[in-house]
Amino acid sequence: MYMQTKKIINYITRWLHDYNKSSQTQGFVVGISGGIDSAVTSTLAAKTKLPVLCIEMPILQNHEQASRGKKHINWLKEKYCNIKAIECNLTDIFENFKKSFPINEKNNDLALANTRSRLRMTTLYYYAQNYNYLVVGTGNKVEDFGIGFFTKYGDGGVDISPIADLMKSEVFKIGKELNIIKTILEAEPTDGLWDNNKTDEDQIGASYDELEWAMKFKGDTKSLNTREKQVIRIYNKFNLTNRHKMLPIPVCDIPKSLK
Repeated sequence: MYMQTKKIINYITRWLHDYNKSSQTQGFVVGISGGIDSAVTSTLAAKTKLPVLCIEMPILQNHEQASRGKKHINWLKEKYCNIKAIECNLTDIFENFKKSFPINEKNNDLALANTRSRLRMTTLYYYAQNYNYLVVGTGNKVEDFGIGFFTKYGDGGVDISPIADLMKSEVFKIGKELNIIKTILEAEPTDGLWDNNKTDEDQIGASYDELEWAMKFKGDTKSLNTREKQVIRIYNKFNLTNRHKMLPIPVCDIPKSLK
């Protein structure tokens, strides 16, 4: 089926505008990473004509990622008059956080990567509360509802998620329709949380196209080739491991007879 990109753009823009008004907030805060998801999300927010605060939050950031983020913000400012931008360099805070642990404390690289994301979430909410804005999530459908590829209470901590019903390939299509700058459209997806600049595919072991296929697959796995079976295993592993992120927090319901 043909994707009606213009109509989807208009639909999300109206949805953002209406939600903002019903919540009695004044605008939006978006974290800018230099990737396609934050570029599309911030542009959709800009199209509402409501105030949008774009925040760069580098932590030992790769130069190319930071450069793409800055170019995108400049592009937004040229197209829309409702854009403001702030850079909050969180590198020193992150380094001091690491120093606060005992010397013999085991360094967990994944825990430290997730800490970067949680520091950024804290920053976004500081500014959101300061200006009475909403924190806008940038997660897509594969990340948020397929493999749970986000940090709990990090980039998963948001007020609204305008592109969470779009597959990654659909986000790229929306990006092309919005004329997002070429370097972002061509960049390999990455969460930017690792010193060695691992891409999302490096971390997951499968591309987003493969994950989208696995997310939709309902057939008999016996008919699949070796790589397809491997992708299904990768998808199922992430989906099961990260299910705690995608489901409501378990609540212990106390029997009324005990109260």
